[in-house]
Parts: sequence; C-alpha cells; structure tokens
Amino acid sequence: MIGDLSRRAIHERELMDDPDADLDMLERTYRRFAIVNAVVSRRRRVYRREIRPRVARNSPVRVLDIGSGGADMARAIVHWAHRDGASVDVTALDLDPRAVSWARANDTGDAVHHRCASSSALADAGEKFDVVLSNHLLHHLDETDRAALLADSERLVAPGGVALHCDIERSRLAYASYDLGTALFARTVLAGSFIRADGLTSIRRSYTAAELVAVAPPGWHVERTFPARLALRHEQPA
Repeated sequence: MIGDLSRRAIHERELMDDPDADLDMLERTYRRFAIVNAVVSRRRRVYRREIRPRVARNSPVRVLDIGSGGADMARAIVHWAHRDGASVDVTALDLDPRAVSWARANDTGDAVHHRCASSSALADAGEKFDVVLSNHLLHHLDETDRAALLADSERLVAPGGVALHCDIERSRLAYASYDLGTALFARTVLAGSFIRADGLTSIRRSYTAAELVAVAPPGWHVERTFPARLALRHEQPA
C-alpha cells in the first residue's frame, strides 16, 4: 500500500540514520549504493553537465560531495574524469564517522579525499570548490539544517562555480516504481541492507517541485529531470 503522499513524512526516520543501526546491514547498504544510484540518480549527467565543461577553465576541477555516504558518487566522478583525461580533486564529506570509515576502508585508489566534518567547518576555513553537490541529502534535513547547507554551499562555491543538491521528487509513481523495482531484488542483491526500506521512507520524506520552490532561498532555483528527480541549483558569479 502506498499510503498518503500528499505531504512530506518528516517524522519518519530512515533506519540507517539510527546511531545503533546494525553495522553489517549498514555496510551492505553503503556497498549497494553504487548500484542503486547508478540506476536512479542520473549521476553521470551531473558529471557531463557540471564537471567536465569546467576542466578547460580550471585544472584540477575541485569537487565537494556533501553527505557522501559510501562515496560512490565521488569515486565515479574520479573514474569518469580519468577516463576523459581530465584532472579533478574530489572531496567526499560526511558527518557520520561510520560512513567515512567504510568509504576509506573501501577506497580502491580513486584519489578521493575522505573527510568527516560539516560543510560549515569547511566554509569557515575558507575552502572553495568549483562544484559543490549532494545526492539524496536534502530530504534528510530539517528546516534549520537545510538552510545551513544552502548557506554553506554559497560560501564554498568558487567564482564561476555551481552548487547542485539533487534529490528524489515525491510522487505516487516514484513510490510505486521503487517499491516494485526493489521488491524484485529484496531477497538477492538488496538482502541484508537498508536499501529497500529506507528508499521508500526517503521518497515519503522528499519534496515535490512546488514544495522545493517554496523553500528555495533567493539565488537558488529548482530543476526537474526524468525520472522523478529534483535539484536545487545555485551559480556563483564569475
């Protein structure tokens, strides 16, 4: 049963966010993120549109992935850039030491910088990046944390750079599609992980386009892409 998707289920909590979450299941979830995000996140589009065009202007292109989890996005960016002969400097940032520890232990020599810190800490230190991004982070945040993330992003983006925070668009179709798609693999590829349960909760916690437009600060605008994707985008003047 899909249930009520007319408003954000902001009081529902994802299992992997529990500090006492089963560590084996959590690590299997980090490992499976690469598969799930390859299917639903359109991360290759982000690389082609935002990172690769900046290579000619900046060498290397500095990229910050906030809320990086298992760092699959960061590793993918480095892989694609190396294949294109492009130079990138990618930092995977997460507040959860469990995620950072797993990402470091499973780094395959992709030259990703793994950091356990907040975006505010980097912004306060005056660090700058050509591309600041996140994937499936916005729906985790309450109003205060969302505002802080966007304010930090503006401080972190170098002149001529971009901040792009990508997430799911909540809808009955998105929920039903994910429910059906993950049910097929619940006892095989996704077994022993939080991917299916947390993914459904994520959709219930996510924004519609209208909701995201309503909370976007000045200078940010909302983009919609298929399938069921939203992004908050801010471009820093050159």
